[in-house]
Amino acid sequence: MSLKIKHLNGDTTFLLTFSPTEQRPAPNRYGQPPGTFSVLVDPWLSGPSSMWHPKFLLSKHTVPSCISNLSHIPEPNVVLVSQDKPDHCHEPTLRQLDPTSTLTNVLAIPAAAKKIRAMKHFHPDRVHALPAYSSKDYDSVIRFYIPPLSPGGASGEATIAYIPAKLDMSGLHNALGITYRPPTATPFLSRYSPSSESSPTYSHFSSPNAYHQTFNMPPTPPDSPPQRPRSLSNSTNPSTLSTASSSSVPLSQTSSVTTAPSTSFRTNRPSTSHASHPSASSATSTHGSLRPAKTLSLIYSPHGIAYSPHLVPYATSHLVSHAALPLSALIHGFDRVENPWYMGGNVNAGIPGGIEIAKNLMARYWIGAHDEEKENSGLAVMKTRFKKFGIGDVRELVRREFGGGGRGCDVRNLDCGEELTVRS
Repeated sequence: MSLKIKHLNGDTTFLLTFSPTEQRPAPNRYGQPPGTFSVLVDPWLSGPSSMWHPKFLLSKHTVPSCISNLSHIPEPNVVLVSQDKPDHCHEPTLRQLDPTSTLTNVLAIPAAAKKIRAMKHFHPDRVHALPAYSSKDYDSVIRFYIPPLSPGGASGEATIAYIPAKLDMSGLHNALGITYRPPTATPFLSRYSPSSESSPTYSHFSSPNAYHQTFNMPPTPPDSPPQRPRSLSNSTNPSTLSTASSSSVPLSQTSSVTTAPSTSFRTNRPSTSHASHPSASSATSTHGSLRPAKTLSLIYSPHGIAYSPHLVPYATSHLVSHAALPLSALIHGFDRVENPWYMGGNVNAGIPGGIEIAKNLMARYWIGAHDEEKENSGLAVMKTRFKKFGIGDVRELVRREFGGGGRGCDVRNLDCGEELTVRS
């Protein structure tokens, strides 16, 4: 399997494409091969970004984006928005997305989700506020069921979690964690019940907290009796969860079938009993491998976040239980940016915070973000202080901190339009 990271602008807009194989089978009607899961992060392609008023802060790209319109890329499964600030939540760029799409869902931090709903461009059921991650709350992780590549194969799963920094005066510091376990054409130790659905399904799962805290387990929920699904309510606030018999939360079409995507909302409740499942030490069976699939993992934190205490619960609970370490990729800024304390203090954590995360999670790749030398003007930038770091500086610091030459973490600064493929 592979993760392709493409930098669409000079700042912090990325297209992430998770694929089960490097081979390229025929794409479906949405331009995606079966089993693919794609995420468009913080889209801002062109035009100014103004916060509150142009006299307060006005930002412009100095490097043109590699595409002029979002119609030039395949429809993503998810548009992920990490901030409500206009350089992350850019209304003119978001309006380039097809509001009638049956594939794309917008997942955003709560403040950004509120702004996006106020645009009235997307159907309310397509915009979802991300809950804050808690290791004690299984429902705080958004999960996507990805159907098998062929009958008898194993389903896959993608997850997205929002980890905000506590007591953050600026409201800028958070991390978004993504994991991807691919579907297969042959079975492995999977704990999803067979399903007739042919398209990935967005869902919250409900379970006892014990499941979330158990590490040596297969990465998907065990079979369970049919449950009444937890679904998005029909209210105007689609982030509100309620109990219902059905719902319409279509997500993506990764099957080769040409029918319209399924619109059902699917939830399986994990069981706390695992006696019916073979041990992970069992090597093979006549029906295929019983070894759980590997998992790709990525953390996106353009402004940075302290590893301890904020990321530790996510790493030691979710990433460990999903066999998602070492971290496949970290997207985090290099430069450090500071405002006076009365304007929020630290803006971008830069190298110190990035090294802490990369080292603790054994990141294979660290990709720079949010370091574009934009054209900034306004009152907000008059007292801003920047400390710039070149790619050579970052690599040298990584070598020192990691020891052993720092060969375990490959530091990259992707140019606009450049892409990196992480293979597993």
